[in-house]
Amino acid sequence: MPAKGPRIAKPASRWLTVVGIGEDGVAGLGDEAKQRIAEAAVVFGGKRHLGLVSGLAKGEVRAWPSPFDATMRDVLALAGKNVCVLASGDPFFHGVGVTLARKIKPDEMMVLPAPSSLSLAASRLGWALQDVETISLHGHSIDLIRPLLHAGARILALTSDGDAPAAIAGLLEELGFGPSRLTVLEALGGTDEKHRTVRADAFDLENINPLNVLALEIESTPDARILPLTVGLADHLFEHDGQITKREIRAITLSALAPRRGELLWDIGAGSGSIGIEWMLAHPSMRAIAVEADAERAARIHRNAAHCGVPGLVVIEGTAPKALAKLETPDAIFIGGGGSDAGVLEKAIKALRPDGRLVANAVTLEMEALLLGEHNKRGGDLTRIALSRASPVGSMQAWRPAMPVMQWSWVKP
Repeated sequence: MPAKGPRIAKPASRWLTVVGIGEDGVAGLGDEAKQRIAEAAVVFGGKRHLGLVSGLAKGEVRAWPSPFDATMRDVLALAGKNVCVLASGDPFFHGVGVTLARKIKPDEMMVLPAPSSLSLAASRLGWALQDVETISLHGHSIDLIRPLLHAGARILALTSDGDAPAAIAGLLEELGFGPSRLTVLEALGGTDEKHRTVRADAFDLENINPLNVLALEIESTPDARILPLTVGLADHLFEHDGQITKREIRAITLSALAPRRGELLWDIGAGSGSIGIEWMLAHPSMRAIAVEADAERAARIHRNAAHCGVPGLVVIEGTAPKALAKLETPDAIFIGGGGSDAGVLEKAIKALRPDGRLVANAVTLEMEALLLGEHNKRGGDLTRIALSRASPVGSMQAWRPAMPVMQWSWVKP
């Protein structure tokens, strides 16, 4: 019989306790949370949190490393021991609990949350939390708030530091939301808690506590830059040089692409980036990669993505099909430019995951011929889109047809 290797001890059930703690420190903790902290062999947390429990923790205390280690290597190395992690408020609302849950099974953790900063903010303002837009701008671009800016909206935003409220106020004024009412809620739940309110276009608050939540009550001016909730954004909302999938065609194209939560799109020959941008606007979980050969257009896509509130759009500057190598497998692909170039369509079809959707638009006879051939070989749907717009003819109006578009949509078996 083969020799038996050493037995590996299984981690004790619920060896890890995650305690949410507010600015009121130990005073705001329940008896069980206090006991877990006091009995832990090792307590992890930020320096501020560890300071709040300095009189309670009896075991070893360890501050998070800088930069923060998202792999949780030090915590995992202690599996089976009595370990406690301190977190801000609710550990599972943009907190360290989310990071831990990626590495540790739920039945190995006991989580004792405190109210999140947004819950505290809503309670101070008397806002119904289910009716409020919430967003984390902590460590993220403030451009993410742009899609939420609609007259009458109430928004609670987690910020990065004491400078963020002024930067957000400046963005609102720039976009035509200067009359909006901003309330800065500082050090919520602590002895230094403070609330201050000001209009965005008259923002003059100073010495803002880095620990703040920003509450926004949005009001707009007639020329405000509002991103509608429907697909097919107006063309003027995108910076472009004429290489853009026009509004009506874009709406039909996005309908054919059929975005689903959490999916990745390849936008090949992206031009202005409008397809990938609207794909990402469908839901915060959506991702897109825009592939564009022209350097000036690639830079423009970056700007359009930021201005439309999806700064996470990935832009690959290069020519397909070479630029497609080593990209993450897509759930959907749109080919708007360069589709008739050798190998592009073939590479896209090969890269697409099973059950993935491919949509290609053609305005040239060469691209139409290519798509007709693929339709004959693989099936799918062919649609011809013809639009006309009224324009002046002397003192009257007449229809001027736009270039027709042939669209092939196909689902990979």
